[in-house]
Amino acid sequence: MGSIGRYIFRTTFGVFVVVLVSVTTLMWMTQAMRNIDLITNQGQSVFVFVGITALIIPLLMMLIAPIALMIAIAHMLNKLGNDSELIVMNAAGMPPWRIFRPFLGVGIVVSLLVAVFAAYVSPKCLRELRLWAVQVRTDLVTNSLQPGRFLNLDGELTMHIRDRQANGQLLGILVDDQRDPKERISILAQFGDVLINDLGTYLVLQNGTVQRQEIGQRDPAIIRFDQYAFDLSRLSLAKQTFRYSVQERYPWELYNPPPGDTLFAEQPGQFRAELHNRITAPFYPLAFLVVTFAYLGAPRTTRQSRVLSLLSAISAVATLRGIGFVGTLGGVSKPAVLAIPYLALIATFALGYWGIARGLIIEPPVIIANTITAVIEGFQRRTVGITGAAR
Repeated sequence: MGSIGRYIFRTTFGVFVVVLVSVTTLMWMTQAMRNIDLITNQGQSVFVFVGITALIIPLLMMLIAPIALMIAIAHMLNKLGNDSELIVMNAAGMPPWRIFRPFLGVGIVVSLLVAVFAAYVSPKCLRELRLWAVQVRTDLVTNSLQPGRFLNLDGELTMHIRDRQANGQLLGILVDDQRDPKERISILAQFGDVLINDLGTYLVLQNGTVQRQEIGQRDPAIIRFDQYAFDLSRLSLAKQTFRYSVQERYPWELYNPPPGDTLFAEQPGQFRAELHNRITAPFYPLAFLVVTFAYLGAPRTTRQSRVLSLLSAISAVATLRGIGFVGTLGGVSKPAVLAIPYLALIATFALGYWGIARGLIIEPPVIIANTITAVIEGFQRRTVGITGAAR
């Protein structure tokens, strides 16, 4: 790769990174705002909020990366075209494939990135997201117990706290437990903390008393304690078993689910469709690259507009990705439909190779171009008329 190739590779990859980071950050912020209740209602720290919501970033990057690559390539080709560099390189006898080579290098890097994310990073982060979110959201004391309010569970257990400090410590705790028909337990404590470990979920109380009133006995037994652990495992869903969804499975788990997997028994089509979606995901960046270069890579004079070619490239890319989505959704019930995305990708690579090798200037049909031009000119005339009337 010569100096021109390194220049194209460096600039294109730089634009790709900027677009990918910018769009991913924007999408992440919109998704994160949906979980703002982790701070407002459940008393979690900002670090927990950022940590949980950031685990969705790999999935967003996997979806956005092909589009960011297309934007970067279109920007670079428009820059080369506006500066007449494509015309100069073509006049110097540089074949289209030599110009295409550095773009292909960027496309391979992006495809490898998408492949790694699809195979391991995204499922791993989604699993961690589920585990973390379930632990936070199903924490009974954090989620339901509010200062100054009595929490009654099935009429058998009542809990109350006076206040909750910023570090999560509970103050002024009352627990009235009537779950055992043979005795009633009432607990008063000055301080309390929630402890979650492999053994379960516990409310660790400090400086208080336990009052046990057995049925048929007149006087209760009162015990003063410095520290007492009240078991909340039966009340919390944090230890409840759950099933990973198909998006949270690794490709080898989609291909060969473990024996007795109930989700696979219920939704075998989902496993099949998701597996093929993971397989085709790394090919879309290269397909977007071929389509964009086929439409915008041919040299043109400065009088030849690239707008229509750019719109055509966007339409072709949107159609290709839409076919992929339709094939994945349809393949859930009809396995034969899963072949459609593969056929679309093969056709894209074949037609793109043919167009790039011949150096064709691909433009929409004349009737479409004239229609778009007429619409633009009509809009410009109305704008000028409105502006003139306003003056």
